[in-house]
Amino acid sequence: MNVAEAFNAFQKVVNADSENVREARIRRDLFAGAFEAEQDVKEVVPSGSFARGTHKDPIHDVDVIIIFNEDDHPDWGSPGESASDALNHTRERVNALLGATNGTYEKAVRLARWRNHAVKCFLDDPNDPDAFTVDAMPALRREGKLLIPEAISKDWVFCDPEYLIAEVATRQNEWNDFTETVRMLKWWASVQEIKIKSLVTEVLSLDCLPTNSNQPSAINQFFVSASYQIAGGNEVHDPAGLCGPIQPDLDYSQFSDCLQSARENTIKAVRAQINNDSTNAIKYWGEVFGDDFPKPPKSRGGLAPATLPATPRLVKDTPQG
Repeated sequence: MNVAEAFNAFQKVVNADSENVREARIRRDLFAGAFEAEQDVKEVVPSGSFARGTHKDPIHDVDVIIIFNEDDHPDWGSPGESASDALNHTRERVNALLGATNGTYEKAVRLARWRNHAVKCFLDDPNDPDAFTVDAMPALRREGKLLIPEAISKDWVFCDPEYLIAEVATRQNEWNDFTETVRMLKWWASVQEIKIKSLVTEVLSLDCLPTNSNQPSAINQFFVSASYQIAGGNEVHDPAGLCGPIQPDLDYSQFSDCLQSARENTIKAVRAQINNDSTNAIKYWGEVFGDDFPKPPKSRGGLAPATLPATPRLVKDTPQG
């Protein structure tokens, strides 16, 4: 097995099963079909990693944004009870249209309860830790952005998830492997000892993952660039510039350590590959991605000194987004 074959095998582990993807799409489209017929709904917009194509295995949820007509809800968008009113209205319509007992569109949702911004709808047993959910978020379209309710603050806030969808699509057009590589990086984040939100990794990829290289080289450059950015004191912010830090409670010191460790192993992997040492190259990639990365073939010798340096790309000192 060479490095390219190892990455191809690992990609199959990272990618969600085709049946899982099909089921997620059916359940997402179920909400779109139910709500698009509502008189007070302008449109239903897919959102989240599934809409961007950066979802990794397994898929536990999909996101939809239900954009309501402001004329039908003139009180929405103002501070106070209108935030919870919008969430309650969305939950009531989910139950009426899709409730497992009396749904008029389809009987599918076992439980719907609202959180801070969205209504979490359980289509599987809510007590199942792996239960599949659809997160339905009410919104108004204003000033080219989305205004969404925030239950905790009893207010409405602007967001622009469509901006991130467009940015990822641009990178994917530049490089066909972009979204699949982001899935690998999310897998890396998921096996770290600290909690790193997948969106942190994805947004960091917009700034640090090149689109003009093969996967191993691109991932190496990502960790080189990202480790310098985070070590330099930069936090990962909403790329649309509206919502601030994506994970305010992230321990950036530990995050920096994780990135630096990965950087060191990817540099070793690239050097080994330059020397045609697939065994050690695959071994070091396994140090990065964990036990699910393919095991190396039997070694034919030790690691030879690299004949060419692994040159990190220049890092631009620019803010996220």
